[in-house]
Amino acid sequence: MMKERAFDVTALGELLIDFTENGISTQGNPILEANPGGAPCNVLAMLEKLGKKTAFIGKVGRDMFGLQLKNVVEEVGIDTRNLILDDDVHTTLAFVHTYPDGDRDFSFYRNPGADMMLTRSEVMKELIQDSRIFHFGTLSSTHEGVREATRYAIDVAKEAGCIISFDPNLRPPLWNSLEDARREIEYGLGKCDILKISDNEVEFLFGTTDYDKGAGLICEKYHIPLILITMGKDGSRAYYKGLRVEAAPFLQEKTIETTGAGDTFCAGCLNYILEHGLNDLTEENLREMLTFSNAAASLITTRKGALRVMPSQQEVMDFIKSRQK
Repeated sequence: MMKERAFDVTALGELLIDFTENGISTQGNPILEANPGGAPCNVLAMLEKLGKKTAFIGKVGRDMFGLQLKNVVEEVGIDTRNLILDDDVHTTLAFVHTYPDGDRDFSFYRNPGADMMLTRSEVMKELIQDSRIFHFGTLSSTHEGVREATRYAIDVAKEAGCIISFDPNLRPPLWNSLEDARREIEYGLGKCDILKISDNEVEFLFGTTDYDKGAGLICEKYHIPLILITMGKDGSRAYYKGLRVEAAPFLQEKTIETTGAGDTFCAGCLNYILEHGLNDLTEENLREMLTFSNAAASLITTRKGALRVMPSQQEVMDFIKSRQK
């Protein structure tokens, strides 16, 4: 196991407000709820719920939404010493339209948004050096300044011997071009030890719905030790040292929205790696990891938002048991 460090996981990236529809007013207007959002902090919130110590690197505006986010992140236990408040640029906002099946569309107000104003000099490298895992996505690489900050953080993590975890989290509306997105995803693939990627991202990269083929291409080119593919209603797969393990989903009648499901899954897997290491996983280990993470992700789809309402270890275990009867 890795030597003692103050933090289990430090993540860098976007922290924003997701405005989600929550009913209709008496005048027939949609009522929007300001939910705290942003994939990296969702991952950290679940890890905190599982008893891990986490820290976040990012930027919000010094405005009502930025202060709300800072409070919520601190409330769930995430260390915010490297969460910066920007005096000039507002907190990034996302408006989420949810379809009847729980799927969603995003409209972003981020031109610019505070999260993309993080600079290299603002990254506290000692925070990363004192962490066992460093986690990032691609939304912190959409623009030049924050991209430089992200790449610097990755270099610090590599040098410090952190396990590097990457979730591309592709959001096409936030990119100037999909070619830029592809380039940044490929950069991340070249740097990580753990990749959490969704079925539609595999399709985006390789133009195939044969996920084994996609995983094979990633393995061949990037030699990533652990590849996790989430397939929504079809469950998830892990690819590790020639092993391929698949775990069934826990389908819900009570799904409200899928926000945060992938992040919750990702946190479940990172938690497992923190407890078991990345070197000697068996098929049984991988199945246990995927089953727990699928169950946790399933639970979060029955709740509005994600960051504040992550399930506990006990809740997830009880849920798995209830499905085994």
